[in-house]
Amino acid sequence: MQPDGDEITVFLNRLTKGDSDAEQQLLPVIYQELRQLARVQLRHERQGHTLQPTALVNEAYLKLVGQREEWSSRTHFFALASQMMRRVLVDYARQRNRVKRGSGETPERLDDACGMSEQRSAAILELDEALEKLAKLEPRQVRVVELRYFAGLTVDEIAGVLQVSPKTVKRDWTVARAWLHRALSPI
Repeated sequence: MQPDGDEITVFLNRLTKGDSDAEQQLLPVIYQELRQLARVQLRHERQGHTLQPTALVNEAYLKLVGQREEWSSRTHFFALASQMMRRVLVDYARQRNRVKRGSGETPERLDDACGMSEQRSAAILELDEALEKLAKLEPRQVRVVELRYFAGLTVDEIAGVLQVSPKTVKRDWTVARAWLHRALSPI
């Protein structure tokens, strides 16, 4: 039986207030949904990559729960979880590029760990840079992209998280996609 959003929100509220038992009770309730988010994040990776959704879930969950942010709802939590997963993948791509350029350190080969090709690594960094530039101009559009593309939320769910109308979400999604297409297209 799938947990309802209210049950998850109760656990999140307890966790935010410092209830250590809530963290242990929360993970089993949300684990499958987090794995689905991780699959969405990893869907563009090459076949046979070694970073599994479980590893991405674990790393993102530990970072997210460690922040002890106040989550307003189940949807808000999963939106932030998706954003954290994206950051983890960007960090992997950055570390891969540092290794490639010879930073003087010999860290674990993250490209081997997550199966990220050089092209995929570069694409993730390009997308991240483009999203950072767009965030300076239109931060809400970036949030819409993160929630729609990376978290897989519906227009109505995004509207609820951002507290705007679905029509605004659709408009932001259309404009952001066009802006990103221009930013990422070769000249």
